[in-house]
Amino acid sequence: MTQAELSTVDTLVERYLTAWNETDPQVRRELVGALWAADGVYTDPLASVTGADAIDQVIAGAQKQFAGLLFVRGDVLDAHHNIARFTWELVAEVGADPLVVGFDVAVVDDDEKITAVYGFIDKMPG
Repeated sequence: MTQAELSTVDTLVERYLTAWNETDPQVRRELVGALWAADGVYTDPLASVTGADAIDQVIAGAQKQFAGLLFVRGDVLDAHHNIARFTWELVAEVGADPLVVGFDVAVVDDDEKITAVYGFIDKMPG
């Protein structure tokens, strides 16, 4: 992957995590709408939804469940063609030990909008 491609993927992942961290419902919904394709799909062990409204509801539910925690990018970031994979952590503050660790695979269309995310949970509190 070239440096330019890595930069584009890094920006996309940062925008994705910003949406997951945005607690203002209107701003978050706008971020989701700008980032995702209209018929985008989000699937993880706890949810499987289609469309920006449903994706926004999943994010709102995660924020309610993990109130006050932040999603930050983990150590893995890789991409090829229109697919990116990255790890993320849910932390009390930047630099803190993660409470939850996950691994997501995102599919992006030619307009650089996410068409699908397939998420995996590597570490979850008991």
